[in-house]
Amino acid sequence: MRTILLVCVLGFLGATAVQKLRERMSPMPAALILAPSPQVTLDAPAPVGVALQANRNGHFFVTALLDGRTLPMMVDTGASACAFSEEDATRIGIRVGPGDFTRVWNTANGTVRVAPIRIAMIQIGAITVRDVDAVVIPRGLLTTSLLGMSFLRHLRDFSVAGSTMTLRG
Repeated sequence: MRTILLVCVLGFLGATAVQKLRERMSPMPAALILAPSPQVTLDAPAPVGVALQANRNGHFFVTALLDGRTLPMMVDTGASACAFSEEDATRIGIRVGPGDFTRVWNTANGTVRVAPIRIAMIQIGAITVRDVDAVVIPRGLLTTSLLGMSFLRHLRDFSVAGSTMTLRG
């Protein structure tokens, strides 16, 4: 008798399980299918890329937007921070006085006293980095302002292939 009862219970449970499986496998109406588009990532936005072409001397230049003002800058992976000539700093609204040059910085041309500053926003194309540490170099000592590692380290990555540098935000 136990055997018959066990077979009946298992048969009923098996039928119920098969019915539930059929319900799960039946196609859903198209209006109820919620699938992400293959172009959408749910975890993070796609990185933004900016491609730069080297000039004839092999240097990469950008036009940076700094707190709403544009400034040509040379990308310098060897500079630990962004560096602005005092002339360029004045041009974009940064004023420093003689007492602001409080740090000593080692450069390719020797040591120089610099004024540490922070730039609220630097934008290169569609890439924006906020709160960037930088320095101002005294008047006459820097001909081109430098986009250094204090900006570049905030990117996802940057690379050079041939005469193209790609920045990815």
